[in-house]
Amino acid sequence: MNIIDTIWQFINTYYIDGIKNDTSYNIVDTVTYAIILGISIFGILKLLRKSKIVIDTRFIIAIVPYILAGSSLRVLKDSGFFAPPWKYLFVTPFIYFVIFAVAISVLALCVYLERSGKIRDYHPFFAYFGLAWTIFNLAILLMVDQIKYPVAAAAIFTLGIGITFAIYFISKRINFELLTDKLNISILFAHMLDASSTFIGMDWLGYYEKHVAPSFFIDLAGNYMEHPAIIMYVLKLSVFIPVLYMIDNKFENEREKELIAMMKLAILVLGLSPAVRNTLRILMGV
Repeated sequence: MNIIDTIWQFINTYYIDGIKNDTSYNIVDTVTYAIILGISIFGILKLLRKSKIVIDTRFIIAIVPYILAGSSLRVLKDSGFFAPPWKYLFVTPFIYFVIFAVAISVLALCVYLERSGKIRDYHPFFAYFGLAWTIFNLAILLMVDQIKYPVAAAAIFTLGIGITFAIYFISKRINFELLTDKLNISILFAHMLDASSTFIGMDWLGYYEKHVAPSFFIDLAGNYMEHPAIIMYVLKLSVFIPVLYMIDNKFENEREKELIAMMKLAILVLGLSPAVRNTLRILMGV
């Protein structure tokens, strides 16, 4: 076997097979996608700065509908709506490029309309398009499939909201401002929703975890408890609270504040995107 065949076999084993078969991630593609994410954060930040687009809480709120659109689009793929080769566009990492391409195009149009005086503020128009896209995806999903597990989906939201409220209430009582900040607690809610979807999906409905690190800890917890996916709550809290603390306390000047916003947006996407996808899959029994 020559070097070209060896390289191709490596790429096929660690990247292509996972995309074609939509199987669990491995350590190689996980690290690769993490590096791509890190590079993308700085690349997008540079692009937005060059376009003189302010990256703040309003911008993040306007982006949220596109996260929902991406998740609902992924569930359409999971339901079998798309046939090969189109379905591969909606598997990680390609789906992120698809969503980015649409979002940046709509953003450019909305910013142009604002700067040319045709609209007063681009934020709501940008958000409305993403919301309309999400509704369109959900309408198609309801046409091609049917709701099967509404109680399980309701349980996911109940757990996510309840745990987030408890954390917020305790933080308020002890004056822990990190988790009384609206954006930070919203990010934490996204991850509690993700943890809840994993817990309900794996321990009660027979779904499986695709990501490397959560799978390792869930399998480990399985040696000691009947419902090991509950460990996801501990993992999320032990990782993202320190991360948010470091982000909020490390950067100070104005340019660094934009980097903070981009990093928080990335963390929000990492929680909200799988949370919505998992919940929709469970709701539809996909």
